[in-house]
Amino acid sequence: MAAAPHDGLRGLLRGLFAAMVCAAGTAGAQTAQWQLATGYRAEVFHTENLRQFAREVGAATGGALKIDVHPNNQLAKLSEIRAQVEAGKIAAGEVIMTSLVKEVPVAGADAVPFVVGSYEDARRLWQHQRPIIDQALAPRGLLALYAVPWPSQGLYTTRPIASIADLKGARMRTYNATTVRIAELLGASAVDVPMVEVGKALAAGRIDSMITSGVTGVENKVWDHLKYFYDIKAWFPKNLVLVNKARFEALTPEQREAVRRAAQAAEERGWAASEAASVASLKELAAHGMRIESPGFEFRNELRRYGDKFSLEWVRTTGQDASAILIPYYTAGVVKGALVAR
Repeated sequence: MAAAPHDGLRGLLRGLFAAMVCAAGTAGAQTAQWQLATGYRAEVFHTENLRQFAREVGAATGGALKIDVHPNNQLAKLSEIRAQVEAGKIAAGEVIMTSLVKEVPVAGADAVPFVVGSYEDARRLWQHQRPIIDQALAPRGLLALYAVPWPSQGLYTTRPIASIADLKGARMRTYNATTVRIAELLGASAVDVPMVEVGKALAAGRIDSMITSGVTGVENKVWDHLKYFYDIKAWFPKNLVLVNKARFEALTPEQREAVRRAAQAAEERGWAASEAASVASLKELAAHGMRIESPGFEFRNELRRYGDKFSLEWVRTTGQDASAILIPYYTAGVVKGALVAR
């Protein structure tokens, strides 16, 4: 039996309607793409964590948000990433928090030495620091996604150190205002040396001591020139992952929630990775003949007194926001007995 003409018309209309629905669904599912810049190498645990964060966001959004991670200054130099994210030239980026001090003074809490003595302390500091960081970033059109610390900063020397007096006259590598101030207080000579030139400076005898992490020491194979590592836990500098607020708010509510969840997971995973990297790096230094030491009783107490001094100087310089971070941090530490244990 032949089909009626109107049956063919209905079939054509159904086909057109299905095509329209499909086209609308495709338009609504267009992929958003973020470029995320970091100045650190692809192999470092921070970058590996960023890649995992990007994968989790992609999976949680069904591919509707794709984040491309560009390591090793490929997309933007580390010193330029904050400004480029703020200007909207790139969607997101990773910076070391202390690099924000000029624009966001409270970021300097990361560089107040001899205040944070453990990962537990560092977590507590970040809890008090984050709300103020968020408030400071908002007017600049920036949003903090998460922060992960580097391992604690230790003291590398060519000779044993029993007290502050043993560092008088040392040639200490410096790289920011904090390390210069430390050298001044210790009676050491401050020698400005970028990390990429540390090996040359050691070989030339320009420096005989420095404060940096075990991870950095391994990367630069410092055991050829430095023989002692004192785990003084001077501070725990954090890397901060930022996103342009307008780009974030352009996402759907479901996509924004997926980013937040992935960021929280990345922060937890990153802190664990930092602790693991700290342990592994000290083992590697020891395997190459370096002496891994804890500061003695006198040295440790001297460092704590310097911590008090630095805290007061930072509060006077930074103002009320600094007090809003350190006062509750210290109070919580006393309650938990963390300061006594340290």
